[in-house]
Amino acid sequence: MNVAEFIRSSFSRGTQVSRFNIMAAAALGAPAHLSFYVAYKYIFQLPYDNLALRLVAVALCLVGLFKLKNPDFLGKYFPIYWHSMLIFVLPFILTVMVLKNNFHEAWIYWEIFMIFVLISFVPNPLVFLFDLFLGVGAAIVFFFLTPPFVVLDPQFDIAPYVLLVVFSIVAGYVFSYSNRKGIVAQEKNSAFQALAGSIAHEMRNPLGQVKFSFQSILEELPTYHADKVYECITAQGLDNIYLRVAQGQMAVSRGGQVIDMILDEVKDKPIDTSGFTYLSAEGITKKAIDEYGYESEAERKKLSLECSGDFLIKADETMYVFVLFNLIMNAFYFIKNYPDAHITVCLEKGSSFNRISVRDTGPGIPPENLGRLFDAFFTSGKKGGTGLGLAYCKRVMKAFGGDITCESRQHEYTEFTLEFPVVSGQELVRFRSWMVSRYRDIFEDKSILLVDDELPDREPVKQYLEPFHVIIDEAGNGQEALEMLAKKRYDVVLMNLGMPVMNGYESTEEIRRGKAGATMKNVPIVGHTAVPTYIARGKTEKVGMQAFISKPVTESELINLLASIFNGEYIVGTRDFSGINVMLVDDSSFNRYVLKSILEKHNIGISEAVSGKAAIEKLKLDDIHVILMDIQMPELDGIETTRLIRSSMSGSNKNVPIIGLSGESGEEEIQKALSAGMNDYLLKPVDSVLLLNMIEKWGKS
Repeated sequence: MNVAEFIRSSFSRGTQVSRFNIMAAAALGAPAHLSFYVAYKYIFQLPYDNLALRLVAVALCLVGLFKLKNPDFLGKYFPIYWHSMLIFVLPFILTVMVLKNNFHEAWIYWEIFMIFVLISFVPNPLVFLFDLFLGVGAAIVFFFLTPPFVVLDPQFDIAPYVLLVVFSIVAGYVFSYSNRKGIVAQEKNSAFQALAGSIAHEMRNPLGQVKFSFQSILEELPTYHADKVYECITAQGLDNIYLRVAQGQMAVSRGGQVIDMILDEVKDKPIDTSGFTYLSAEGITKKAIDEYGYESEAERKKLSLECSGDFLIKADETMYVFVLFNLIMNAFYFIKNYPDAHITVCLEKGSSFNRISVRDTGPGIPPENLGRLFDAFFTSGKKGGTGLGLAYCKRVMKAFGGDITCESRQHEYTEFTLEFPVVSGQELVRFRSWMVSRYRDIFEDKSILLVDDELPDREPVKQYLEPFHVIIDEAGNGQEALEMLAKKRYDVVLMNLGMPVMNGYESTEEIRRGKAGATMKNVPIVGHTAVPTYIARGKTEKVGMQAFISKPVTESELINLLASIFNGEYIVGTRDFSGINVMLVDDSSFNRYVLKSILEKHNIGISEAVSGKAAIEKLKLDDIHVILMDIQMPELDGIETTRLIRSSMSGSNKNVPIIGLSGESGEEEIQKALSAGMNDYLLKPVDSVLLLNMIEKWGKS
């Protein structure tokens, strides 16, 4: 953080403007100054008071009330008025009275009292000291330049008084800090108590979409009748089923992201930046808008995308999509009662920062809430919210090297702006050089078949792959691809889905049936299309494609995907794990069923145990090569079971590879499992490719 950012941050934190503070300043400050003038001038008859100063102070205190009627009063200059009012009303006037009354005892007490009041209004110590010294300094200048000219002759020891003032400042901020910490602790405690309910609230949207997907699939299925041959589902009906399956999968994925976000934010887990890559802002934003789980077609029509030019962002795709989803979801929540409201996502290129904004024409946000929007556990009128979504978005954008800000005008609009630093040409050259040096060895001399009827779409792919010394052949449709695969071996096929003569789906089916020869039956195939990802992904998986990449393709996405394929991270067909026996240890029968359904396809021997104790007994009797161990089990959990196996078993059973399974992703939990003697760790829900790779690694070791 540079000096300018530090000053802006301090000023923002030291400007505590709320409805309560404005009313307190008017209700207490204005009558107090008039009352004190009358009391000290005519009742106690102190030497000096000043009606003009008192009236200015009263006016400044009352001016703030306009903010309550008109939230846009003074606009961005309101904080300047606010601090000017505080400086004049508190340190300036009271210090003038102290000096002009020759350090009268009553005014000394009021000066000390002023310090505590100023602390309560200005919670940032640096801004407080600025306001205090500016007010006191101005009072000293006023003292010397205006009559009556008083010769100061204080009848007390100044040193103890200064010590008292310093202690008052320190004590005031210690008490203020302690009080704020106590309030935050109470807020966190309340938030933790309500966390389960809050997670349930956040999960209702994705779970509702899963429910809707199942209902829609059910509507497409023919009515059941015993002993009857059923009619075929229409092409449109099949398309709807694929669409609903894809939407259900995305909803489950979003639910997992919500849980991860909440846990990471509660644990204050740092964001890992090592996996950040360069993404097309337009491409990834369009993809996110297409994949968002709209409640209806009418809701979808309320959102539009405006793009003045594409640009690259250095980010993590999942994190960026989560931020965008969060902003879109909040916007839809607040415009529900505004039938004419609209949401606009806008991409705008800049000189130092590129911007992506989400603007809705809904109710707007109260000014007093704008400063706290990105604070954890703070919610701005969203019933049942956790107050963590925007705080997490802030952390993500800071990790991207940018920021997120909000501008709002009540009853008109709210606009969140994501700022991304401009990716320089030099930075991109360095990144490309790094990718080439990292992947050239595994890419070199690999043969790639590029199948696409659109010549312009082939050119970027060939351009991105040129530095890697790969061999690229081209085909214009699926039939040509089949003929070329029958004559030559390829390491991967990049297949467009929509082509004349034979499309990508049909061609892939023929390849998997062996029509291009037995050697190419299991060649990795990557789907490639401009069709929205969520529509095409399910269909590509069903016909036997290993992965999917959207058009227009981005360089980093293409290279990373092909590198994963060349490294064997994608399963093609079925692997034969004959001779490897795996024990599934989980108290949930459903979890064991899911794992069995994955393992049985690959000829893996399976035994089951419903508890840690049962696993130890089975291990004594069965020949087990790998254990898949659930960590959270009643009585004897996975950690304790592993410790007992490592300490009490004998022979090869003592060292049997154990893979822990858990929904916990924290480093502490993973380290605890590994320290107990587990060999590896997998997150639930289990990724089948990672699972099989681990079984191959440990089962054959």
